[in-house]
Amino acid sequence: MVWAALALGAGILLLFALPSYRQGEASIAGKTADDFALTIDGKPQRLSDYRGKVVVLNFWASWCPPCLEEAPALNRLQRHIEPLGGTILGVSIDEDPAAYEKFLKDFGIVFPTWRDPNVQDNKSKIELAYGTSLIPETYVIDRHGKIARKLVSAQQWDSPEMLAYFDAILKDN
Repeated sequence: MVWAALALGAGILLLFALPSYRQGEASIAGKTADDFALTIDGKPQRLSDYRGKVVVLNFWASWCPPCLEEAPALNRLQRHIEPLGGTILGVSIDEDPAAYEKFLKDFGIVFPTWRDPNVQDNKSKIELAYGTSLIPETYVIDRHGKIARKLVSAQQWDSPEMLAYFDAILKDN
């Protein structure tokens, strides 16, 4: 009886700890990622142009302390996943283009990044369409354009556990 009660309590705690519960939303795993237009290095593109790759879609801003914290690990993850058919795609919600450019330079960002020019009051229509309420927030999108995972808050992207996760998803797809 005691073990059953402990197991039930642990299950309830786990449920409350899940990002989907904290955000008050249904699980989005398996949902097709919303397509949107962007410009990388002066070239117009769409998120759907990345089909065939595992995409780590990261919403961030230069004024966000957790975004500053995770930037070096995102660079290391990009170097790890790029040869395996993956890429990080950063979407900045900076209103100030100079702050965005300074961030890219200061952190030596090595992954494709785009500043949404239609941000108002630190909110992007794209970010809102994804259901993002906090930044940084990241969506792992499989090679078929389906969302595999949503991660809320800064992550240690180059931890052994995270690298193993990406090795597995890059191999599976």
